[in-house]
Amino acid sequence: MPAPAVEPLRPTGLLRWVTTVDHKDIGILYLLTSVAFFGLGGIEALLIRIQLAVPRNTFLDPGAYNAIFTMHGTTMIFLVVMPILLGFSNYIVPLQIGARDMAFPRLNAFSYWLFLFGGLVLYFAFLNGTPPDTGWFSYAPLTEQPFSLESGVDYWAVGLLITSAGTIATGLNLLVTVVTLRAPGMSWFRMPVFTWMSAITGWLILAAIPALTAAQVMLLIDRFLGAHFFDASRGGDPVLWQHLFWYFGHPEVYIMALPAFGIISEVVPVFSRKPIFGYPVVVGSGLAIAFLSVTVWAHHMFTVGMGDVANAAFGLSSMTIAVPTGIKVFSWLATLWGGRIHITTAMLFALAFIIQFAMGGVTGVMFASVPIDWQTHDTYFLVAHFHYVLGGGSLFGILAAAYYWFPKMTGRLLSEAAGRVVFWLMTIGFNLTFFPMHILGLMGMARRTYTYPDIQWWGPINFAETIGAFLIAAAVLVFIWDIFRSLRTGVVAGDNPWNAWTLEWATTSPPPAMNFVTLPPILNARPLYHPPGVAPGRAISRAVGQSAEMTGVEEMVGSVDRTRNWHAPVVGIAAFIFSEATFFGALIVAFLEYRTRSPGPSPHDLDVPRTLIFSFFLFASSGTVYLAERRLARDDRRGFLQWWIASIVLGAIFLVGQLTEYSRLYADNIRIDTNLFTSAFFTLTGFHGFHVFVGLIALSVVSILAFAGDFMGGRRRIVVDTVSIYWHFVDGIWVIIFSLVYLLGLVS
Repeated sequence: MPAPAVEPLRPTGLLRWVTTVDHKDIGILYLLTSVAFFGLGGIEALLIRIQLAVPRNTFLDPGAYNAIFTMHGTTMIFLVVMPILLGFSNYIVPLQIGARDMAFPRLNAFSYWLFLFGGLVLYFAFLNGTPPDTGWFSYAPLTEQPFSLESGVDYWAVGLLITSAGTIATGLNLLVTVVTLRAPGMSWFRMPVFTWMSAITGWLILAAIPALTAAQVMLLIDRFLGAHFFDASRGGDPVLWQHLFWYFGHPEVYIMALPAFGIISEVVPVFSRKPIFGYPVVVGSGLAIAFLSVTVWAHHMFTVGMGDVANAAFGLSSMTIAVPTGIKVFSWLATLWGGRIHITTAMLFALAFIIQFAMGGVTGVMFASVPIDWQTHDTYFLVAHFHYVLGGGSLFGILAAAYYWFPKMTGRLLSEAAGRVVFWLMTIGFNLTFFPMHILGLMGMARRTYTYPDIQWWGPINFAETIGAFLIAAAVLVFIWDIFRSLRTGVVAGDNPWNAWTLEWATTSPPPAMNFVTLPPILNARPLYHPPGVAPGRAISRAVGQSAEMTGVEEMVGSVDRTRNWHAPVVGIAAFIFSEATFFGALIVAFLEYRTRSPGPSPHDLDVPRTLIFSFFLFASSGTVYLAERRLARDDRRGFLQWWIASIVLGAIFLVGQLTEYSRLYADNIRIDTNLFTSAFFTLTGFHGFHVFVGLIALSVVSILAFAGDFMGGRRRIVVDTVSIYWHFVDGIWVIIFSLVYLLGLVS
């Protein structure tokens, strides 16, 4: 029998939390930081409700109200709901798939610090005296100069760029972890539903958030470099901002909802003592939701004048997405039907989630109808719908997760008595706050207004909503108090207090640094479920990563995770390229819209033959990289270095050629702020040039290490493959850019 594994030594106290790369610590950091931001966002919500409690209130002036309204929405979406759910995914997903950590632990830690730093940058705007006041959606042209001369918009854009980079990295990490680090025996349809939803969320993050990143980059270029992407006075298109923002914004709803769906799909079966009804269909509906969510963004834009065809198409797709969402609701109800239901606090929040999310879904289908949307758009009916989806949905899912997984994270149980107080305060407060907004919206009360006239019933309804908001605050305070009390004196939970079936309950509470000592055989999606009279299976070795079952022996886990898939970097770079394709797609859309839209410089002013010559150098570099890889496969170090260095030289020649093209254009007074074409041209080609520069750095680092004798065997060769894939992407995207920017100009 192998010797027992020794827990690795790690720092304690504050140093542990600052330096940790353990997915469990990082998950807790996400949760704690998000709770802190939730406190700020909650205070902002209470200030809003105090202002709206009575007609013609002067508690806040219009500027302060706009700033608080903006920060509340931005905080709750970007700094609270999404990172809390990613925090749970960070902590739970590796445990549910039998892994020791995320695929990229250091990147995981870096993602968290980006999230924290971006949030601090955003809130520094308050200390600077210029908080953003243009709404969490920051519609152009309100965000353009001269409408927003102060720096609040800049803090908003830069802060969210930083947090978005961290979120994209986390989404990539989740996806790669699930693809590459599943335990032996865990096939795709043996994964828990929460793991499935987290992986789908990771893909959706990569598909959606780069569109917002591209829009924010263009906005900053407008503000700092004088470009005109969204400047209507210079021919720019503010509606383009809406398209890019909502291409992110609607999938973002499901980025926040899908993990909550996964949570409910874990809680409901466990406390119904039944496997989830229709597991394959539940998973398939999650995949369908992710795909459809990137096709429905413009149902937020029915009132901008897209035309009947576009309105009909997006209305139809918006109604279609209700089908897979409804399938999940029916699955949960069917799971409850005939089950031995055990009412815990987690189950109460799960049941409330089903009811309230269904209400939000019904009104969502109403908004898919263009005539109804025209009547209720930008009214409090929309505010009610939005909060029933994200508050009644994601928030109640988060609370169900907190009561369900708190014992696993801490080893202690939260109080069921206090939990019921939290539940009823939260449920009554939530519905008292947001259900009457449906009525106010139908009565004509517009959203985003800091006060309102003394119209019949508006005042009493708003006052009731304010009371509901304070009930929600009371629920949060009781919840936080119970957390502190339970950490000190709570009942010891044991490893599996709920008799749950997924792998996170197969280890201690809280889990050790390496997560597992042994794993049960994984024969289905419920590896810990044993029907009466059926003996448990035999343990699986995690020390050597074999799929063979141990005969009555619980083999201890070694200190080195040999089960890590060496191809995780390749999968990771493929996922990164997918996100970059979304980013470049947004820039290409902007270029195609603006290439001939304004007088002045146009594609005909570009030197196509000269750029084509330099492009051949870049295209040739893909060939030399391929030849270098062939030499490496033969362990020909000298041949590898020759072709690899040739790739660096060819790429550098292309980059110099691009810089000289810029120099020629600037000499002819053709600059980024000249007109719409030049704004789009320099932004698109400039970001490609930046990617070439990053690729050259990566190629150079590999060549330096290869000179030292590295990369000639073993897993380090994966690094060469990763850099090669990135370089081929850089070359491939230039084929598209060159064709659209230079060649299209010759034929149009």
